[in-house]
Amino acid sequence: VQLQASGGGLVQAGGSLRLSCVSSGLTSDNDGMGWFRQTPGKERELVAAIRRHSSTTYYADSVKGRFTISKDNAKSAVHLLMNGLNAEDTAVYYCVYARGIITSAVGSPNAYEYWGQGTQVTVSS
Repeated sequence: VQLQASGGGLVQAGGSLRLSCVSSGLTSDNDGMGWFRQTPGKERELVAAIRRHSSTTYYADSVKGRFTISKDNAKSAVHLLMNGLNAEDTAVYYCVYARGIITSAVGSPNAYEYWGQGTQVTVSS
């Protein structure tokens, strides 16, 4: 069971980045993948998530209209396109996987059994 994330880096404010995550050895009828982020001294927060079979998406209010999560089921991958980045988006971003997502718990880190290694996103102002 592995989640391999890529695409982080340094970008200027207003710029864009695309994060990708490929999963291996994971599949279920109600599974979902997504991204959390964390900054020092703060709890991990959901950025976006997507149900892989229904394509239902969830976004943090702070990223709605700027970030777009998408999936490629053939490659067991999810992507996060981040536009209009600002300094508040600077964080370590973690790819996550859940075998089954309950809508009421989609924002809870405990709902996701598997976590990737984290990729740093830094936005310079």
